[in-house]
Amino acid sequence: MNKSSVYLETIQRLYPDFPVYSIQTNTDGQNNDILIVNDAFIFRFPKYIDGVERLERECALLKGIGDFITLPIPHISFEQIVDQTVGQVFLGYRIIPGVPLWRETVQNICEEHILTSLALQLAQFLRELHSIPSDVIHEQPLPVADTYEEWRDIYTRIQMKCYPYMRLDARLWATHHFETFLADSAHFAYKPVLKHGDFGPSNILFDAEKQVISGIIDFGGAGLGDPAYDFAGILSGYGETFLRRFVAIYPEIEAFWDRITFYQGTFALLEALFGIENQDQNAFESGIKEYV
Repeated sequence: MNKSSVYLETIQRLYPDFPVYSIQTNTDGQNNDILIVNDAFIFRFPKYIDGVERLERECALLKGIGDFITLPIPHISFEQIVDQTVGQVFLGYRIIPGVPLWRETVQNICEEHILTSLALQLAQFLRELHSIPSDVIHEQPLPVADTYEEWRDIYTRIQMKCYPYMRLDARLWATHHFETFLADSAHFAYKPVLKHGDFGPSNILFDAEKQVISGIIDFGGAGLGDPAYDFAGILSGYGETFLRRFVAIYPEIEAFWDRITFYQGTFALLEALFGIENQDQNAFESGIKEYV
């Protein structure tokens, strides 16, 4: 029995009154397999055991933050998080209309007022998200990320697992990038906020007809951490000029710009490390390619 059949059987066993007319499957994602059911609902099934816990946290978080967020976010309609088995755990929600706001889309928009409007919508979303009290999530404790200990551990693992594949100059760059950041205790003096954790083009939805942001998806990496991390996703996805437009809504980013650029500079190596540690060859090759 193929994955699609197994997933569909799991859904129908728990929701026998949910009629299924069509399914499409996407297994190319890094963390989840996706089923699109009836062209109307997204079902996400974690690929790995650590993704099961992430999905459980995401479910609790989405239920807790909806009243605080202006932009559309997933509203959970279906869930199975009791059985912690990979292939059985899932979330399902109605598709939010829109397409990913790819870098090329932003680059092809010539009207300054549209670019500014998009940036301010995203800045307002982050302002709202980062202002949500952490105690609104009762069902699951939120992990605290971006600590010194976490980044020291990540750096050690990158040295051990990624450095053997990297050019000498790339290793020297990475060493300077990490050690300079870790040596400054001020980089860890921020107040943790609720962050999205994967705030990049694939998770930002765009209404091309109305030229507006239509929704934000995939809160699987959300938790408590450095607000700068979410802005690093914007810097990586759309560049500095676009990110600078956020200052009108979120002027604090000027004060932690060095943290934004640090995180942005780690993304490719984090993807390579993920690939190694999860036997995901595509992720490894995508992340390591600029360093070999």
